[in-house]
Amino acid sequence: MRHLIISTSDRLHLAMRRVAVFAVCLMFLTVVVQIIARYVFSSPPVWTEDVARYAMVWTGLLGATLSFKTQSDAVLMQSVFPDPPHILAAFAKAVQSAAVLTFILPVIYFCFIGLRGGFAKGYLARQSGLTADTLGIPMVWISVAVPLSMIIILIHLVARWAGDDTSENTTTQID
Repeated sequence: MRHLIISTSDRLHLAMRRVAVFAVCLMFLTVVVQIIARYVFSSPPVWTEDVARYAMVWTGLLGATLSFKTQSDAVLMQSVFPDPPHILAAFAKAVQSAAVLTFILPVIYFCFIGLRGGFAKGYLARQSGLTADTLGIPMVWISVAVPLSMIIILIHLVARWAGDDTSENTTTQID
C-alpha cells in the first residue's frame, strides 16, 4: 500500500509537471500573439488575454503541487534556526501537516459542497453556470484547477506520511 501511494504521487507529479509546462508555453504563445497583433497589426484578438490568464491560473496552481511534492515550498524559519533534534523534527512535521490540512480540506469541501450544504451550491456547481465571455466555454473548466491542485497536494501529503522523501534532486531523476 505504501509503495502504491508513493508511486501514485510520483506519477501525478510527472503528469502535472507536463501540464504546467504546457500551460506556461500556452501562456507565452498567447501573450506573444497578442503583442504582435497589437503593435504590428493594431488589432489584437479578444481571446488571447483570457487564454493567457487562464493558463496562468493553471500554471500557478499546478506549480504549487510541484513545489509541495519536491518540498521546495516555503518553509518558515528554516534558514534562521538550526535543524531541530529528531523528536522536535517529528513535531514540526506534524504541525506542518496540520497547517496543510487546515487549508486544503475546507477548500476541497467547499469546491463541492455549498455553505448551507448540497452539491448545487458548491464552487464548481456555481462556476458551471457561468461562461467565459470571449472563449464561450464553461468557467468550470478553468475553476476545476482549484480542487484538482488541492487533491493532488493532499495525495502528496499522504505520500510524505508513507515515507516519500522526494526532494528536488531525486525528482529530476524520474524523467
